Amino acid sequence: MWRSCRTGKNQPMDDHRATSFQFIPSSAVPPVVERAEGCTLYFGDGREIVDAGGGAVAVNIGHGRTEVARAVAHATQRVSYVIPPWVTEERVALVEALRERWLPPELSQVALVSGGSESVDSAIRLAVSHHTAAGRPERWKVIGRETSYHGTTMTTLAVGGHRSRRRGFDHILTDFPKMPVADAEGLEKVVESEDPDTIAAVIAEPVIGAAAGAVLPPDAWWTDVREICDTHGILLIADEVMTGFGRTGKKFGIDHWGVVPDIMVGGKGLSGGYAPLGGVYASEKVVAPIAEVGSGMMFFTFSAHSAACAAGVAALKILEDEELVSASAIKGAEFLDLLGPLGGHPHVREVRGLGLMIGIELVEDKESGRPYGPTTGMAGQVVGEALRRGVWVYPAGDGNAPDALLIGPPFTITTAEMETTVKVVGEAISAVCGD
Repeated sequence: MWRSCRTGKNQPMDDHRATSFQFIPSSAVPPVVERAEGCTLYFGDGREIVDAGGGAVAVNIGHGRTEVARAVAHATQRVSYVIPPWVTEERVALVEALRERWLPPELSQVALVSGGSESVDSAIRLAVSHHTAAGRPERWKVIGRETSYHGTTMTTLAVGGHRSRRRGFDHILTDFPKMPVADAEGLEKVVESEDPDTIAAVIAEPVIGAAAGAVLPPDAWWTDVREICDTHGILLIADEVMTGFGRTGKKFGIDHWGVVPDIMVGGKGLSGGYAPLGGVYASEKVVAPIAEVGSGMMFFTFSAHSAACAAGVAALKILEDEELVSASAIKGAEFLDLLGPLGGHPHVREVRGLGLMIGIELVEDKESGRPYGPTTGMAGQVVGEALRRGVWVYPAGDGNAPDALLIGPPFTITTAEMETTVKVVGEAISAVCGD
């Protein structure tokens, strides 16, 4: 796979250099993407690929937006880098845009970082710092879901329940407690068994992404979790790295359930994939004790980088001007309708989703729901086959649902591109899993 890729018209890519770049031993040479526009990736060997995965479910406004490129160039020309606490025009503009038009009014405190993992890591530190500053240092535990993914730092791996991504690190990860995926009563039991006075926060994705493939919670789940947290003085963190900024058809995934968390994190769609950017959004209640004791939080070197902030401002403006959040809802419903017949495939357990965050769960036996074995890598095989046929979708799944496909294209995707995706994914599933 990918052996024919080139760095230029007459310049083959060196296999060793290509694979060493990824730190992954492999005989395959990764694809060379020469350019991208809309929902299409153009490769050096002449192929065109429909980016139905939005990269890693990050590209929401589409590829090739020159207005974002111009904004980034302008910011870079003005200043290359200043330390995060200093103010730049771009940093101010992004915070103002978030506060005025995107965030719930309760979440008025904004910190900007370089991506999703940093956002979640910072949110956890913020939650623990809140309790420590308020005289409750014993509150340090953060409860995550049994099936979940929150990032690749040691702290975010520890709070997540993505077993395959934790592999090899379990022995050095903090033993944070885990709650059932969809059982609020189960959360109550975990809180009681751990001692409520030791719990700093609960964290969850509004819709489970990489760990399960677009799994929605029961209707009352978020309301019940909010109530449990309030009862025990626990902070609620919503991980909106994948679901935020229109992906589910609303500004944020949690908006579907009318719940406001104490802390919310974002990434991916905040910059539309044009620059490394993430955010932590918190209430005044969370931040006040930290400010009162004169404490603070250490920043990352490239937190709130001006060029990234400029990309964020431009991406949010495109989302607003072109009404792409509502487009995500409308096109997501259309996409689910088109994908509906795939639900009848003998190796597809379910097609599900919200907005343009859609999952297809693969199983070995549909009648019993028995998944493929954990070492088969069936989702990865299907992704590879779909890519060879001209469509990129994102591999997902872990635990009880080890094989899932995640579809998360730009909100500008056309009906024709959706139809191509459905056709190719169906063919790929049949080719790999059988009819």
